[in-house]
Amino acid sequence: MTRSEKEHAIALLQEKFAKAQGMFFTDFTGISVEKITILRSEFRKAGIEYLVVKNTLAKKALEKVSGYEAVYPTLKGATAIAFAYKDAAAPAKILQKFKEKNEKLISKLCVLEGQVFDGAKLAELAKIPSRPELIASILGSIDAPVSGVVGVLNAVIRDVVGVIDAIEKQKAA
Repeated sequence: MTRSEKEHAIALLQEKFAKAQGMFFTDFTGISVEKITILRSEFRKAGIEYLVVKNTLAKKALEKVSGYEAVYPTLKGATAIAFAYKDAAAPAKILQKFKEKNEKLISKLCVLEGQVFDGAKLAELAKIPSRPELIASILGSIDAPVSGVVGVLNAVIRDVVGVIDAIEKQKAA
């Protein structure tokens, strides 16, 4: 790899590190190409980018982004990174499901919204609700009080209409 190719690769990685909401560093040693292809397919469906990286290039790119010093010690051996740009926790669910069937996958480190977690926390991070699930939950909790208010208002309106009808009947009699 020429110097200019390395600089270009570092710039691309730097952009990905800066843009990603979630990053999951893995060691894929001992996993067949067929199984990794299945994993990549799952990531692609979820809009997650999964790249095998050279550790030295990744470290140089991370140094330019700053704030990721805790990642440096994990940049040894075979390293692949799952980059999540929309839902930071989405790769955790896919990796955990894959890891249950393929014990050889090692989760080195997880970075969610700038916070660094040990790879052993993958199972816990996989339990975090996805962004759409959180939004639905929030909207559901907001909707519940609103529907309650609407129900109360409807009851009040029915009562007022009933009182008006009774008054009109008395006037007519």
